[in-house]
Amino acid sequence: MALYESVFIARQDISAPQVEALTEEFSNIIVQGGGSVSKKEFWGLRNIAYRVKKNRKGHYVLLNIDAPAAAIKEMERQMSINEDILRTLTVRVEALEEGPSAMMQSKNSRDDRPRRGDGEDRPRGERPRREDRDSRRSEGGE
Repeated sequence: MALYESVFIARQDISAPQVEALTEEFSNIIVQGGGSVSKKEFWGLRNIAYRVKKNRKGHYVLLNIDAPAAAIKEMERQMSINEDILRTLTVRVEALEEGPSAMMQSKNSRDDRPRRGDGEDRPRGERPRREDRDSRRSEGGE
């Protein structure tokens, strides 16, 4: 059997439980075809680069699949029929990645980064207080 990575984008106006139900439906198609789904990753509701069928956002899901080609064809056929699926991409790979995908790693690394700023303890995007600006001017010789 061959290894595949499949990503699909579901419409923005369906709920997360409905997306999980879609994921289970496609996983069952693979299992019935003699394959297995080793990883299901829900990437969340994300912006799409351009409008797709009048949607600006979509629920992204990744599936790592070990299945024969016939099962993949049937899953792709069912995805193309389903009105809740905006786009799909299935790629044959040499080996499946263990652990979180690159999308999930980037989401986690964003939380660990220190916030940018000039070192002052003020909320992000807030301007310096007026007395701070005045004291800087007097020190600079203005």
